[in-house]
Amino acid sequence: MKFGFDIDDTLINLREFAFHLYNKKLNKNVELTEFRALKTLEIHEAFGLDKEAGGKMWNSLAEEVYYSSCPAFEGAVETLQELESEGHEIYYITARKSEHGERTKKWLIENGFPVKDEHFYCGMRDHEKIETIRELELDYYFDDKPAVLETLLDIPTKVYAMDNSYNREMDIPRLTSWFELKEILSK
Repeated sequence: MKFGFDIDDTLINLREFAFHLYNKKLNKNVELTEFRALKTLEIHEAFGLDKEAGGKMWNSLAEEVYYSSCPAFEGAVETLQELESEGHEIYYITARKSEHGERTKKWLIENGFPVKDEHFYCGMRDHEKIETIRELELDYYFDDKPAVLETLLDIPTKVYAMDNSYNREMDIPRLTSWFELKEILSK
């Protein structure tokens, strides 16, 4: 089978990692419960930042957010390793800017994710990401972003949302843990 995965906030806990960095850099102590209640992908509102200031903050921390010690969600690495060992094809489809492509692949490999160059797609806007998913004719695709997930509901690919506070309004199958994937596949 062919499996497609978004990276940020699907396989790795990027937003929460960035949230802790914001607290540290801004010398604040915003509670994690406030983060978990956010209804947007962006985290700046929890710190009282407007969109412009939030964008500047994110960009100033991008290096640290993307390439330091951001953790994978529990079970993500092992699940993908197991899928690969069973002979399944693993595809990464990320909207990260293309200039982050090679370093992102390297980071994934260093953190135990199985990566093949020809199965790694980076630097796409949402509509390009959607076209890639369609063209690959994936059996399963996992993402967190509502704008992407909503547009994939009419294709044969089985689409799942990685559960996050900003996508809970969607009526779509979801994962709350990577350990659930085995159960999904056994159905």
